[in-house]
Amino acid sequence: MNIWDKKSRIVITCAKGIVPFLKEELHALEFPVLSEGMASAETEGTMDDAMRLNLFIRTGHRILFFLERFKARHPDELYRVVSEMKWETLISEDGYFCVTSTVDNPTIKDSRFANVKCKDAIVDRIKKTCGRRPDSGSERDRAVMHLFWKDETCSLFVDTSGQPLSKRGYRKIPLKAPMQETLAAGVILATGWKGNSNFINPMCGSGTLAIEAALIGLGRPPGLLRSHYGFMYLKGFNESSWNEIRRRVRATARDWMDGKIIATDISAEAIQGAKKNAQTAGVDRWIDFGICPYGDTPVPNGEGVVMLNPEYGERMGEREALREVYKGIGDFFKKRCQGYQGYIFTGNLDLAKRVGLRTKRKIPFYNSNIECRLLEYDLYEGSQKK
Repeated sequence: MNIWDKKSRIVITCAKGIVPFLKEELHALEFPVLSEGMASAETEGTMDDAMRLNLFIRTGHRILFFLERFKARHPDELYRVVSEMKWETLISEDGYFCVTSTVDNPTIKDSRFANVKCKDAIVDRIKKTCGRRPDSGSERDRAVMHLFWKDETCSLFVDTSGQPLSKRGYRKIPLKAPMQETLAAGVILATGWKGNSNFINPMCGSGTLAIEAALIGLGRPPGLLRSHYGFMYLKGFNESSWNEIRRRVRATARDWMDGKIIATDISAEAIQGAKKNAQTAGVDRWIDFGICPYGDTPVPNGEGVVMLNPEYGERMGEREALREVYKGIGDFFKKRCQGYQGYIFTGNLDLAKRVGLRTKRKIPFYNSNIECRLLEYDLYEGSQKK
């Protein structure tokens, strides 16, 4: 089972609503899009390509490299087929691995049972051929295998990412209900902002939107912030080849940006945390942080994007208080942001009606299980221009 010299299918998973922007990323990186699902897109390439995708992809969660497809009607048949595969060429007998799965099979009530059967088959195969058995568990911080089992069809993948790509590594201080990094990147990409105009982010919280904007504006692949991936723990991993890929990727990043990034929050604690997160990400010098109410956020003359992610209001008392906040955002847009594109990311469209402006677009996203919208507003000076 030599995976390093062959071309194979590569499946990239993502959150629902992200697929259109994941496809744009793949096209920009000159990868074909072979198919798409509700929360995934499929391309093809070598393991070197999978490593590059781990570095470059901003909106995906996991890069899965296809190994085998086979039929299995029940767990014993799964065990038999998996135990015949040459796992000793992929996983070290002194190493560690984890098995994850997505299962829709009538004989399986709990997907963890499928994980155990698959794990036992791999361990028994390696012990039989090498005389020793690797450790295994639920931690995804080293080698990870993923089983997709639908009815009688099984597909096995190497999860080359290990930990999900949303864990960039810079958010040391997350604060209250932060937006996931991959979602923040998708929301920014949906605006078309590339760093050639200003990006204004009132209510910045832990700074995720501003930091992802800086990474996009500078052309810095987010994967450079991480030092560990699942593929590093597979037999045959060539560290010098990986270091060369990283060196070439670093050479593509810019050290300048045409637009300004301004991020504010009324909370001094939030700004302190956002600054530390930006420093960890290496982009603090490109973000102007400030402590103030959202309505007092400085908006330079010119054009660009103004983006807010206000609270959604899960309880009635919170929703009543937030009615005035959303109305105030509309006033801020009208009075201070002429010439910009305004955006509100929210999971509460009833509150969004209080903004009092006509939306140009309503782009669907999901924040965990909450169905959300990115609302876009043209912010004209005075009456709308014809």
